[in-house]
Amino acid sequence: MAIKDPIELETTSRDVLQSMEMMDHEEVLFCHDKASGLRAIIAVHNTALGPALGGTRMWPYASEQEALWDVLRLSRGMTYKAAVSGLNLGGGKAVIIGDSRRHKSEHLLRRFGQFVNDLGGKYITAEDVGMTSRDMEYIRMSTPHVSGLPAHLGGSGNPSPVTAFGVYMGMKAAAKHTFGSDSLENKKILVQGCGSVGQHLVALLVKENARIWVTDIFEDKIKEVTATHNVHVADADNFYDMEMDIYSPCALGGTLNDATIPRLRCRVVAGAANNQLLDEDVHSRELMERGIVYAPDFLINAGGLINVYSEYLGNYSREAAMEQTRHIYDLTLEILQKAAANGQTTLAAAKQKAEARLRMAAQLKIPFNRD
Repeated sequence: MAIKDPIELETTSRDVLQSMEMMDHEEVLFCHDKASGLRAIIAVHNTALGPALGGTRMWPYASEQEALWDVLRLSRGMTYKAAVSGLNLGGGKAVIIGDSRRHKSEHLLRRFGQFVNDLGGKYITAEDVGMTSRDMEYIRMSTPHVSGLPAHLGGSGNPSPVTAFGVYMGMKAAAKHTFGSDSLENKKILVQGCGSVGQHLVALLVKENARIWVTDIFEDKIKEVTATHNVHVADADNFYDMEMDIYSPCALGGTLNDATIPRLRCRVVAGAANNQLLDEDVHSRELMERGIVYAPDFLINAGGLINVYSEYLGNYSREAAMEQTRHIYDLTLEILQKAAANGQTTLAAAKQKAEARLRMAAQLKIPFNRD
């Protein structure tokens, strides 16, 4: 593992080393540019299967330590996501510290692109929370190592519809495993987070005549989805206590924790958010003990990665990306059934499948080629 340029950030070298060693990261790059106001962290977790492709998230973190912890967990999740999905990619992620509604600028994005370029192709960035395909266009002016470009530049555009479709496929598989049918008609589903992915997921659920409740910390997002679809708005403070069939977290991570899991009154958790479990081992087991089927996040939200990977390979086809994403249904059903048969958590079963592929790649000992 290596640390590069920890410039003017509060996080100490000891903090970084301990966190990297805990999750076995290869490289962490701290990025700072006073002129543009850029403060960012790029984390490369594992490149055994290929270059680390993962989106850039822009969020107003309370501290650099919080941002570091988030990017390390997110990048590790990308490793599992690529491995379990059969993609020839490693895991990486980036976070930009700031409010995307106030602090984003062309200067900041192009400067960030220069830091991405310094990694020589080991990390390929794409869109994530707080970012758009237009932002990828600005980053592309400083580096070729970017995917998720706008369609008018030959890119795949917004990956959210494909991400949502994969979550929908995973949700249907979880319903099949839990209820005996993959039909979501009349199922009471709460979607937490009405961003781009959440809204596309709601649209798919509406077509299947599910009974849908939504919640979001941003009122304008609630207004967007209710103006388009006939859905109910859940109480932002008490929705965990609602009786529902499926809880679908589609915002930030950590919503499944000591405080919320005892309140859940659902049979299935299946959503788009990354790192939904605050403590992976403890909370995945707690869900299992409560009889709640958890569809692992990195398993069912892989559609967006599949989409930008298809663009990265060239000759992009949205239809081909959607068809590959459709296989999330079979993969989810396989892992849920394996977990039930072995008496293990669904998270453990999904990780085992991913780690088997990573071990195979590590045994080949093919170093990452930056050329």
